[in-house]
Order: sequence, then C-alpha cells, then structure tokens
Amino acid sequence: MLKVAIRPQWTFASVDGAVLLPRLLEILVAIAEKGNLAAACRSLLLSYRHAWGILREGEALFGMPLVSMSRGRGSELTELGHKLVWADRRVTARLGPSLDSLASELEAEIESIVRHAGSIVHIHASHGFAVETLRTFLVRAQVPIDLKYRSSLEAAASFANAGCELAGFHVPIGPFEAPMLKHYAPYLRGRDIRLIHLATRRQGMMVAPGNPKNIDGLAALSRPGVRFINRQQGSATRLLLDLLCERENVEVEKIQGYQEGEYTHAAVAAFIASGMADAGFGIETPARHFNLGFIPLETERYFLACRAEGLHTQPIREVLQILSRPEYRSAVDALAGYSAKGSGKVQTLAEAFPHWQVQA
Repeated sequence: MLKVAIRPQWTFASVDGAVLLPRLLEILVAIAEKGNLAAACRSLLLSYRHAWGILREGEALFGMPLVSMSRGRGSELTELGHKLVWADRRVTARLGPSLDSLASELEAEIESIVRHAGSIVHIHASHGFAVETLRTFLVRAQVPIDLKYRSSLEAAASFANAGCELAGFHVPIGPFEAPMLKHYAPYLRGRDIRLIHLATRRQGMMVAPGNPKNIDGLAALSRPGVRFINRQQGSATRLLLDLLCERENVEVEKIQGYQEGEYTHAAVAAFIASGMADAGFGIETPARHFNLGFIPLETERYFLACRAEGLHTQPIREVLQILSRPEYRSAVDALAGYSAKGSGKVQTLAEAFPHWQVQA
C-alpha cells in the first residue's frame, strides 16, 4: 500500500501574479529549527551562497530584514522572520488533519483499484495523536484504510448512518461522563455496538510560555486583558469546556475570544505560541510540542465504536492486533498526556459505561 503525504505550501507573489521566492519560507523555518543559516543550508541541501541570495531578495521584497547576522552568534531571525515562521506553523497545525484525511482518501482510492474495495476499513474519528499513531502503524502494516477526521459527534453520526466501520470519539472520566453521553446517545443505539479502547488522555488549559497572565484556572479567563482561543462549535472538547465553565460558574460571555474556534488541538496550541492568545483548552501533547504551559483539568477515554460483526472482518482484526502490540503502546505512551494502558480492549456499551441506560 502506498502512503500519500500532502503538506501545505505558501509562496509570495508580486501584484502582477508572478511567484517570487518559493523557497524563502522553507529557509526561514530551517533557520528556526537548526539555529543558524549554515545548518539550515545543510538540511535543505542548498549552498550557503544560494540561500543567502534568496534571503536578500526576500528582504528587498518586504523592505526590512528577515535575518540578523552577528559575530559569534551566527544568523538569527528578526521579528518579521519569526512572524512568518509562526504563520507557517499555524497553517500546518490548522490544515494538517484535513490534508491527512485527503491523503488517506487518495490512498483508499488507489488501493480500491489495486485490490478489492471491500478490504478497506473506513474510519471517521475525532482528531487526536493516538489516532495519528494508529494510522502510521496501519499504513506501515499495509492495512488499507480511509481515515477522515471529524468531530466526535460527526463521527458518531456517520457510524449510525453506516458511513464508516469505525468511529472515534472521546468521553471524560467522572461526573461529566453522563452529560457527554447524552450528546452521543442518538447515535450509539443497538446492543450490537462494541467499543474498542484506544487510549486515555488529559485535557486542560494551555497557557503562553511562562504564563505571563498568571492564569491558574477557568475563572482567570474572564479577567480583562486575557485573550482566549477555543475549539470550534460542536467539538466534544468544546462541549467539555462548556460543562467545566458551568460547574465553576464562569460566565463564558465575559471570556474574550470564547466564541472563536480552531479545528484542531495543534491549531489552538500554535495560535497561543504565536502570541495571538494567552490561553486555550485542549490536550497536553501539542501544548508540550509548542513549549506552552499546561494545567490538567480532566482525563478522558478515547474509543473506536464498531459493530460486533465487524470484529470478525480482516481489517478490524488487524486494527486490534496493532493496538495490542507493545510497539504501538510505547509510541502512544511517549505522547505527553496519553496512556495506552488497555489499548485494544473490546467492551459493550454497558461494560464501558455501567451507569448509562443503553437503548436498543
């Protein structure tokens, strides 16, 4: 099975439409990652002279420097250079899951021609890093999949309408389990539903490096001058935050930016890291990746829903085999805030949620 990779790329163009400096941003990102221009050139297989020429053309285009040079310190990005790099990281964080979904769809289309279409397992799932890891292992194992990232509720709705064989969704552990399950109830009907445990993960407050606004909880979000970035309407993460604010009597109308939303946890983290917000709500993994502070608030379980008869099909059997492998569990355990303990365990709805009145 071929692995398709699609990555966002943006360029600068003059007013007449001519594309200029297609590698400028690539060089700036490499400088930010490698620490200096010489190391960036080695990583990009560019000559120092050629890269320096591109930078000079870029500075002429913008009318201000992108890189500063000093004896003993090498090359450093200027404020504009850093801003362009962070813009690129935000683009990647926001579009990455959508492009991964498209790549998976293209893989499935190619696979349907090379093999029988019936061998492909369709997965609709809320975006998460354990799911990303699963996709990597499935592709490596040559298991044909069509993975589409949806909100948890959209994935559950697709599952109920036979749009996918596996639906990924997450539910908090503790007092918010019951109110969250009410949202899933219309889609999780039938005693033939089985839940495959994927992982547990922590949700909480992401705060800017050093936490300059001294945000120590949800109540601090309503203070004047605190900028917040939320997840999109309809996401289970946003529903969880609504429940938390309701419990703590936090008036969301007073939170600056509460109605604004990003479509992934990574996009929320990148938004904060780029200086456009002071705090956000999401999982721990991207917060650590972008060197943000993180205040854990809730732990939740992530499941893949399927039909009982589907457990006997070859693709889902291979999914279960991967989830039980030490290599997969180690990879998930290495993700900040994640635990793969019990990964691959299959339960009925009643077994997973003993206090929930399951409807046939």
